[in-house]
Amino acid sequence: MSNDTIDQNELNDDEFFSSEDQIAEGQTTEDELAESNDHSDYKPAGNSDESIKHQLSGMYQNWFLDYASYVILERAVPHINDGFKPVQRRILHSMKRLDDGRYNKVANIVGHTMQFHPHGDASIGDALVQLGQKDLLVDCQGNWGNILTGDGAAAPRYIEARLSKFALDVVFNPKTTDWKLSYDGRNKEPITLPVKFPLLLAQGVEGIAVGLSSKILPHNFNELCDASISYLHGEEFQLYPDFQTGGSIDVSRYNDGERGGSVKVRSKITKLDNKTLVITEIPYGKNTTSVIESILKAVEKGKIKIRKVDDNTAAEVEILVHLAPGVSSDKTIDALYAFTDCEISISPNCCVIDEHKPHFLKVSDVLKKSVDNTLSLLRQELLIQKGELLESLHFSSLEKIFIEERIYKDKEFEQAKSMDEACEHIDTRLTPYYPLFVREVTKEDILKLMEIKMGRILKFNSDKAEEQIARMKSEIEEIDRHLANIVEFTVDWFTMLKNKYGKKFPRLTEIRNFDTIVAAKVVEANEKLYINREEGFIGTSLKKDEYIANCSDIDDVIIFYRDGKYKIVRVADKMFVGKNILYVNIFKKNDKRTIYNVIYRDGKDGFHYIKRFNVTAMTRDKEYDVTQGTPGSRIVYFTANPNGEAEVIKVTLKPNPRIRKIIFEKDFSEIAIKGRQSMGNILTKNDVHKISLKQKGGSTLGGRKVWFDRDVLRLNYDGRGEFLGEFQSEDSILVVLNNGEFYTTNFDLSNHYEDNVSIVEKYDPNKVWSAALYDADQQNYPYLKRFCFEASNRKQNYLGENKDNKLILLTDEYYPRLEVIFGGNDNFRETLIIDADEFISVKGFKAKGKRISTFTIEAINELEPTRFPERESEEIEEEQTEVENMDPDSEKSENDIIDEITGQMKLF
Repeated sequence: MSNDTIDQNELNDDEFFSSEDQIAEGQTTEDELAESNDHSDYKPAGNSDESIKHQLSGMYQNWFLDYASYVILERAVPHINDGFKPVQRRILHSMKRLDDGRYNKVANIVGHTMQFHPHGDASIGDALVQLGQKDLLVDCQGNWGNILTGDGAAAPRYIEARLSKFALDVVFNPKTTDWKLSYDGRNKEPITLPVKFPLLLAQGVEGIAVGLSSKILPHNFNELCDASISYLHGEEFQLYPDFQTGGSIDVSRYNDGERGGSVKVRSKITKLDNKTLVITEIPYGKNTTSVIESILKAVEKGKIKIRKVDDNTAAEVEILVHLAPGVSSDKTIDALYAFTDCEISISPNCCVIDEHKPHFLKVSDVLKKSVDNTLSLLRQELLIQKGELLESLHFSSLEKIFIEERIYKDKEFEQAKSMDEACEHIDTRLTPYYPLFVREVTKEDILKLMEIKMGRILKFNSDKAEEQIARMKSEIEEIDRHLANIVEFTVDWFTMLKNKYGKKFPRLTEIRNFDTIVAAKVVEANEKLYINREEGFIGTSLKKDEYIANCSDIDDVIIFYRDGKYKIVRVADKMFVGKNILYVNIFKKNDKRTIYNVIYRDGKDGFHYIKRFNVTAMTRDKEYDVTQGTPGSRIVYFTANPNGEAEVIKVTLKPNPRIRKIIFEKDFSEIAIKGRQSMGNILTKNDVHKISLKQKGGSTLGGRKVWFDRDVLRLNYDGRGEFLGEFQSEDSILVVLNNGEFYTTNFDLSNHYEDNVSIVEKYDPNKVWSAALYDADQQNYPYLKRFCFEASNRKQNYLGENKDNKLILLTDEYYPRLEVIFGGNDNFRETLIIDADEFISVKGFKAKGKRISTFTIEAINELEPTRFPERESEEIEEEQTEVENMDPDSEKSENDIIDEITGQMKLF
């Protein structure tokens, strides 16, 4: 059963109240009902339809407002004073009346609660189970269901409950409780319980009323105590949700729990191995069944590729996700967050009843009001306790004087003819002692003295009476000190609660910032996109036509046409997009690295323009234009470059006597990258015969700066965490784990890294590393090795194949020095200092290395180096790069080309 599911009685649309129901609920008297049904303009004859319509409209207006008010105030929304809905308050009140320290059958509690709650046993039972599953106020016995799996509780006749010690400490005090009659007038029930703790924030609540709803998330017990103390001391505080189901939460938009805020909650997903993922914590409000169903739905829709899902949940969540062959576990983790209930968004709505009206507050406001209410209740309790002690002190003083002065043996008292005469004599004898009493002596006090039995008088001990009076005076002085320092007394109250119960409530939900996962980047590309250029169709069902790329059903496709038009469309089975298609590919939103290099002719006989641009966002199915929109425009050269590459082209003009040079080259790197709507630069005003690729070029966007954030174990380009360097497209990242495994990856932001990562840095194939380790194959003797890590996407281990090998230290110092300290029976030996560069040469990472010593070693420490690599003079080497020539006319002279063009023109 999920947390805080709504009581079924809150959702029954057919529970509109009849007049008898309203009278039973104490809302409306018979006279008021008669008055509400009395319509002065009712005309039984001549206009009956209109009169009936008017009568019904009045009834619906009045009765529906009554119904809506009742649901809001008496059923669905919690009260700010104690944090309970009425059904919860009545359940706890009934359990207190039944409390004798032993467990009671839930069926018995439900039946007892029906004296106060008029909406049936089912709603009471459901509400009690929800209270019990929160493990705060109710001590449960039996099968109460499982919030992790969604299993329901056993029948009420099979399970038992009693109030927890915490509930007995903070929820009840009949002396400070305001009471009202129950719905049938036979019993009294509390208006609100005198709760001395922010229970509303500790338990959370969810309810749907008429026209509004309430959703308050649960918070951590210890953090609530700390925040209460901070508020009492006038300090700032912040509160964030904490869930029994664990997981992690992004509170960047929590907005103090106010209406309009939201939080993202994620499951905890770890790698068991490269083929298996383990979900060990789930989002709040979900259970393992719903999470698994969402995963299977994502598989059916082709969003994720997995082989099977196993649910091993018992006391703790354990969902095993077995990946299909060839599927990236890192990408699958992101896909689970993007397409399943492994990540959900929750919108809190802090609506409470205060002063008989619903109010929308912040979580901090609720806590402040709760703490103020706790302080007021503690003051009331102190004042009541003080009043009771004063009364006890007053009577003890009267009793002491009455007995010590033997007033009961006065002749006047013994010979009194009436009770009034006896009381008058006692009052006269007590008059000299009035300054000793805490208040005036009344006739009731004297009558109470006269009721003292002779046995008590005979056993009276003056010394003990003095001690008792002194003790009561001391207690009254202590209460006065508490009242004078009521704030610190309240602080001590919350400190006591935290010390007594706080160990049971550690924070279960981790607070962290989530990286935004772009669904298009992590969705499984399990479809193939094809194109039929002749008929103008694209789609995933055209399997006999030209293949374009792998895609998913949520991808967009960008299409460029020869006339300069371009647009994006959704991936479909088969879609007509038109003919004369120049370029088709999967569109990546917000991609600033893909640069389009274009040359177009403006109109039929216009100038040729050259431009470079990117396309980061477009409206789907809207047509855009690369050219200036002149009729007859046409793209004559086009390339799409994923990393901003800029090539060199060769332009051949049509022969013209006025043109001296008909062949020239143009480097796209000289053209600035502008917006897609820019006109571009004029390439030539002359007629162009042909444009061909002269030379491929490199990226003009420069390297990309990359950082590694250890808090989230992810890469980013925003400057968070450790700076790894500036990366070109061919660069990679070295990842070294604590267990000796290492591998290299690209610098894609979707990469996930393990919790046991030791080193993450830009990979340098020439960097020398030194490692000291215990070799299990060689009797655990210490060895030293120097090596370079090799680039590989596959995990390898530099410690060797034996899993029992243990790393002592790993350093990238160029000339490391090691301090070897001997121990055991060899502790008399002097410390050994090793220069690693002189001790062993650089070999492969699989080499065992060289044994350091056969004696017992206590520790090996790294020392500060005494020498550093000399800075070699930079030698400028001119590299002769063989450029691949893409021009078929490269071996021809200019005259040969002119003759060829002239011949071609004569043919046409």
